Amino acid sequence: MEEKKDIYILGIESSCDDTSAAVLRNGVLLSNVTASQDVHKAYGGVVPELASRAHQQNVVPVVDQAIKKAGITKEQLSAVAFTRGPGLMGSLLVGVSFAKGFARALGIPLIDVNHLQGHVMAHFIKESDDDMSAPPLPFLCLLVSGGNSQIVKVNAYNDMEVLGQTIDDAAGEAIDKCSKVMGLGYPGGPIIDRLARQGNPHAYKFAEPQIPDLNYSFSGLKTSFLYNLRDWVAEDPDFIEKHKEDIAASLEFTIVDILMKKLRKAAKQTRIKHVAVAGGVSANNGLRNAFREHAERYGWTIYIPKFSYTTDNAAMIGITGYYKYLDGEFCNIDAPAFSKVTFK
Repeated sequence: MEEKKDIYILGIESSCDDTSAAVLRNGVLLSNVTASQDVHKAYGGVVPELASRAHQQNVVPVVDQAIKKAGITKEQLSAVAFTRGPGLMGSLLVGVSFAKGFARALGIPLIDVNHLQGHVMAHFIKESDDDMSAPPLPFLCLLVSGGNSQIVKVNAYNDMEVLGQTIDDAAGEAIDKCSKVMGLGYPGGPIIDRLARQGNPHAYKFAEPQIPDLNYSFSGLKTSFLYNLRDWVAEDPDFIEKHKEDIAASLEFTIVDILMKKLRKAAKQTRIKHVAVAGGVSANNGLRNAFREHAERYGWTIYIPKFSYTTDNAAMIGITGYYKYLDGEFCNIDAPAFSKVTFK
């Protein structure tokens, strides 16, 4: 009887400002290496041109390190999975071009992965052969990041239905912009999160948009935050410094409340009690606590990813690539990158 051959997938992620590479064996993570870019902090946001240049410097050493940490040779790889989009076009092109050249040189298949699908699939990354922590299908997933806020019904790894999404700004973007207005720096998420833990979430009220169905909107919240801050600072120039913990806590509470109201509605409509969260904002403590409270109150079984799987990482690209490999879903060498937000 022929011995079953191990499947080794190299995942490459370069959609924004993190260059990441991971190696998985039969869906089990062997390595996950990420090089972050500090250069953008001085500009208060990601500068696309600087991001793509940094990816060019990082991609070769990051891939090399991921393969070495996995304890394999590149010749053992079964396929290369890469983020095709959405994201910053310049950043994507670095990862896409490298993946194509690397796969062609090794004579192995290419697998294109949707970045948003990857975030959801982070819940299927196995850390050992007997890891059974993945949610059962179907489940709901709240996908929240700097660029996206969506409620997704996951029927299968390749069948994800968007039930609701932001019609303007994303939750992560709103947090970053409000942090910038307060003069707290970039990225705003971790700063607001840290301050919010020391503040009163009910100190201040900000506008919550009334959007029909399961869609989100955060532009009105940003405007409300800006106008309130302007009025408070006009009365007291040191207002932000004196009350930054309470402002941060109130902002975080409002955003989490907006997110959870729609998620509750989606859970009620679909009658699904298995609920997951994914994306960069899922690292936020206020959101994680809200998930735990909802699990107790509504009988949900919740799935919260490890912090290392919340931000952009190649492990989520690799696990998606693994499932696509099993189904023989490969892509052509001429498949172009795409920047537009889509699940297709």
